[in-house]
Amino acid sequence: MAAKSFDMIVIGAGPGGYVAAIRGAQLGLSVAVVEREHLGGICLNWGCIPTKALLRSAEVFHLMHRAKDFGLKAEGLGYDLDAVVARSRAVAKQLSGGIGHLLKKNKVTVLMGEASLPRAGVVAVKSAAGVEEITGKAIVLATGARARTLPGLEADGDLVWTYKHALVPKRMPKKLLVIGSGAIGIEFASFFNTLGADTTVVEVMDRVLPVEDAEISAFAKKQFVKQGMKILEKTTVVKLDRSPGKVVAHLQDAKGTTTAEFDTVISAVGIVGNVEGLGLEALGVKIDRTHVVVDEFCRTGVPGLYAIGDIAGAPWLAHKASHEGVMVAELIAGKHAHPIKPGTIAGCTYCTPQVASVGMTEEKAKAAGYEVKVGRFPFIGNGKAIALGEPEGMVKTVFDAKTGELLGAHMVGAEVTEMIQGYVIGRTLETTEEDLMHTVFPHPTLSEMMHEAVLDAYGRALHM
Repeated sequence: MAAKSFDMIVIGAGPGGYVAAIRGAQLGLSVAVVEREHLGGICLNWGCIPTKALLRSAEVFHLMHRAKDFGLKAEGLGYDLDAVVARSRAVAKQLSGGIGHLLKKNKVTVLMGEASLPRAGVVAVKSAAGVEEITGKAIVLATGARARTLPGLEADGDLVWTYKHALVPKRMPKKLLVIGSGAIGIEFASFFNTLGADTTVVEVMDRVLPVEDAEISAFAKKQFVKQGMKILEKTTVVKLDRSPGKVVAHLQDAKGTTTAEFDTVISAVGIVGNVEGLGLEALGVKIDRTHVVVDEFCRTGVPGLYAIGDIAGAPWLAHKASHEGVMVAELIAGKHAHPIKPGTIAGCTYCTPQVASVGMTEEKAKAAGYEVKVGRFPFIGNGKAIALGEPEGMVKTVFDAKTGELLGAHMVGAEVTEMIQGYVIGRTLETTEEDLMHTVFPHPTLSEMMHEAVLDAYGRALHM
């Protein structure tokens, strides 16, 4: 029997893969998706979505404790961890089911199984029923990534957890160590700390949230410490001694090594691309530190083979993967596609307070040789923030002093993950300070601070 043939085969059905498949189908291509585990990938099932559901529960719990500030009464406060987790899983399940519906609606063939590329243009799909080979004119790798493990800090699911264990915790940690203060680490630290865990965060770099603007990191750290977290910067976890019910962590900083005891450790020290077992090396695909090397159009250099999303390198963000998926589908369909500019991709972290940014930090802009104008506006100067009872936060803008180009924007505070999009559009449209100053922002909104932070860069802030 001749192998089934498709215009486009996508390996992996995460936010990169399933979006690529849908866009390809919209453009009239015959499309197959091969997925070994869950439609929606890590993002929907074990990442972005279920973590946000957990963090929402923590946020509501935090607000319940502040009821008195709003003239309300709430007594006998508590939580049911199993119910919190069950809600998070139900949210993930609902969305994963939705992906199945979308693929079916767009007439995408879904094959559940493990994919490999035995030779150019061929995908072998291994499932319980055996191995089936299909052929594709174009193949898109969207296999994602998984948690990095460091020697001696390997997860066991009991005392030492990855993000997966932390999403379905068997117990509430009493004394928690989080290794790594990137988005994943700090979100879990925020969740468990809000629910009452005594939380310590260890970061090897000189500050928490090290990819963010230094001022924003410092502001966020102050809030985390106020909430009771211990933050240890420029510190490495050298080893973990495990015994029943407890872990002794050996922590090394400039002064030497100390030990501390915990009942739970979450390791969040980055991710590695899922590049193994696909047969990529034999096809001549270049792999650099577990990521497939691609050009600006996500081409691997092997004709007809593309790689998108986490497997294709930083930034490791679902929205970047989705846009690459659309771009690649359009290229395969012979359309004129635009490469994605990394400087227009926002990063969002859903800790309390939230952190969001796009473009260059002040430090990076100066290092790149720009003369900059920097504007700042505090939440305390905004009517809506005070009415919400959220006066802690700031918005920061970085402009090129010569041209007025918006180089970067950085925020910390309530709902900034929703607000950042305004600056993202500004960066995409190559806006200047003048355009932003002439924009009328609605009142009363948190977004007015975005206007004020622009005005401040030019010495024109009205409410400060």
